[in-house]
Amino acid sequence: MLFVSLTSLVDATIVEFRTSQGNFQVNLFDQTTPKTVDNFLQYIDEQHYTNSVVHRVSPNFVVQGGGFTFEGDWPLTRIDTNASVMNEPVYSNVKGTIAMAKLSGNPNSATDQWFFNLANNSAGAPKLDTENGGYTVFGQIIGDGMTVLEKIEQLELCNAGNLQGIPMVVDNGQQCADLETPGIENFVVINQMIIIDSSEVTDSDLTPVKNTLITSPVEPTPDNSSGGSFAWLSVFLFMLLSIRKLAIKN
Repeated sequence: MLFVSLTSLVDATIVEFRTSQGNFQVNLFDQTTPKTVDNFLQYIDEQHYTNSVVHRVSPNFVVQGGGFTFEGDWPLTRIDTNASVMNEPVYSNVKGTIAMAKLSGNPNSATDQWFFNLANNSAGAPKLDTENGGYTVFGQIIGDGMTVLEKIEQLELCNAGNLQGIPMVVDNGQQCADLETPGIENFVVINQMIIIDSSEVTDSDLTPVKNTLITSPVEPTPDNSSGGSFAWLSVFLFMLLSIRKLAIKN
């Protein structure tokens, strides 16, 4: 059983979001943003997103989810996360792409939350291709999936706790103030995420837009920081100088 699970994590590239507002599919860029895709698939494998809710909509900007559940009362409950993942700002935050949310001022802080770009958010305001080290785009919606996102975008938006713009399903004439005790039926629920195509390469027909506004940083390692590299370079130059002096003396 463990072998099957790990195989799925390695190969899966098309995922279906099954939500209370409709289903849609996303093709993941597993060949070019492998760490982010592996992180995302790990959460799917752990059923992390099952019964989570979309907790933020900013019209003409993003639909965001992956990090909260509704457990019968306000505020929404934050789901425990795994370790953060290294930033991979390869592609541009254009309309119809999915990217990782992260903490302000920390490029490598993405964990479980993702967002869909409802517009071209690469430059201008907001400029997601450059802010905070660039936001990692790791897939894009295929087929007519944007219709589901646009449907969610049109819902009533409510605030609770420190969350703003929670999309809510309400009756005609009903407002956020009428939802003091909402039910699960009032939320956009991610019922499940399903791996649709486990082929190694399914994005050959896609033409994702490259992020040309930022240069991806070199991944740091515990024993290879910029300071360490400079120190070794200094030692190397000192040795060359010493050898040169010896050669002159001889």
